[in-house]
Formats: sequence, C-alpha cells, structure tokens
Amino acid sequence: TMVTYLRGLVCYLLVACLCLSRSVATAFATPSSATISSHKKLSSSSSVLHASSSTTNEGYVQVSRSDGSEHQLAYRIVRPMNLSSQQAAPIVALHGGPSVPSNYLYPLEDVIPYRSIVFYDQLGCGKSDEPTDISQYSIEDSVQDLEVLLKKLGVRKFHLYGQSYGGILAFEYMKSVAESSSSDSQDDAKCLSAILSSAPSNVAQVEGEFVRLLDELKKTHSKDDGKEELTEAQLQELFRTNHQCRITPEMPPKLKEAYANAGTVWRGTDAIKEYVATPPEVDASRMPSSLILRGEYDFVSEECV
Repeated sequence: TMVTYLRGLVCYLLVACLCLSRSVATAFATPSSATISSHKKLSSSSSVLHASSSTTNEGYVQVSRSDGSEHQLAYRIVRPMNLSSQQAAPIVALHGGPSVPSNYLYPLEDVIPYRSIVFYDQLGCGKSDEPTDISQYSIEDSVQDLEVLLKKLGVRKFHLYGQSYGGILAFEYMKSVAESSSSDSQDDAKCLSAILSSAPSNVAQVEGEFVRLLDELKKTHSKDDGKEELTEAQLQELFRTNHQCRITPEMPPKLKEAYANAGTVWRGTDAIKEYVATPPEVDASRMPSSLILRGEYDFVSEECV
C-alpha cells in the first residue's frame, strides 16, 4: 500500500542519513515554530525519568531565561533503555510550527524499531509551559533549551531529526556548536548527523511560495461561471490535501492531536518571519553531515530549502 511504501521510504532515508560518513556537510547552506493546563509538573530541580510503560519514559525538564523566569518542558523517550547505545545512537526529534507539538512525529516509532527516540514539546505548546510574555520566545532561546534538555537527560551522542521549524532549530543548534570554542570538549553532547525535513532557509520566501500556490489553487478550482468563489474552509482544505498532507483524505489522528494542542502565543511563520539561514563563521568547526529532504508537492519548495 501507499502507506507501507511511505513508511519504507522514510525508514530508508533515516538509515541513509544515520550512516553518512565523512561526506561534505550541506547543512550550512540550508537550515534550513492550546496548552494542556492540567498537566503534572515536577519540582524545579527535577529531571528524573518517570516510566509510563515498559518502553516509554515521560517527564519534565526545567529551562530558564535571562530575566530569571523558569519554565517546564515536557519530554517523551521511546525505548529509554537504548538511550546510551554505542551501536545505535538515539534520535532527537524536533517538531515544527513554531508551537505545533511533537504528537505528529510519534509515528517515527513505527519505522525506527531499534533506537531510542527523544521527543519534546518546545516552550509554548503541548504539555510544556506556555508563558504569555512574548519575550520568553526566540530561536536562540529554543537552541539553549535544546542544549539544556540534552544535558539533563544525559544524551551524549545522537542524531537530529528536524521537521519544518524543527529543521531550522536543528541547523541553528549545529551551527552554534560549530562556532563554540568549547565544542570539542569530551563532556559536550555530540550530534552525529541530521535530517532537515521541509526546513525553509528563508521564511519570507516560503511565505511567498504559500501565496503563489494558494493563488494557483483558486484559479484551478474556480467555478466556470466565475460567480461562486471557494469558501475559505474549502480553500484551506484544498491546500492541505495538495501541499501539506496528501496521503489520506482525512487528517491523520496524530496530526489532529498536535493541532489541538498547539500554542497560541508564539506560533507559525509570523513568529519567525525575519529568519534567513546564514553560514557558520569561517573559523567554525565542521558541522555534522546532513540529509536535506522535502516532499515533492510540499509548499516548502525546492527553492526554499
């Protein structure tokens, strides 16, 4: 079936990236985003794993901001017993949006049966805190949150998978490490490779592509008599089935879950509309090898990655 084929393709691409050796990294040129109020928080100093099943651990880690404020980030680790594996390093999955939580990435568990996978909801969405102060959010803060998460969970060697805004975050994290004078320390976490999936290198450019594709749909599906226009809901559904999620007529349940728990304070391309990926500094260390991919009909077009 098409779903089986797609799962196999995703698995093949993941394995291909995880097996990359010393080929030239392309990541420098391309990067390249409603809170559950009843979630249970840990104490401010706690990052202890809590077993919810034999194969999954969930909990919270605390992050802070320069103004002294503290927030909780929710994480979920699949196959936690393999987290320190030397033969099969874990995958750290970074969701998009900004502020569309990790639920829609959970199917990765089904195509990667032997590695630990670390999911977490970035600040402002899912089970993590959602401060209303917009100053608590930025790409730089998100990079620092990732660093804190890796350290508190004891993740040392890992692969990154970043989807959409998550790909921007993965790129900026790798660039930050490459530009850091202490990045060669044996105590530092080490990213072995990355997959940047539908991650835009220029947000303004991808917004322009969105408008172009939307206009094309309007023209293609306009009524012959020119009098009856598509409703906004019909147009958005056409866009989804053509350029966002084509494999099923209905939105997949995990994607529905993610949208239902998306944040509202710092969300979507408006939150990062000025972002443009830039190469690392000339004296930076080598960045990890990366696989850049996108869907054939994705609105994050070939020119945008």
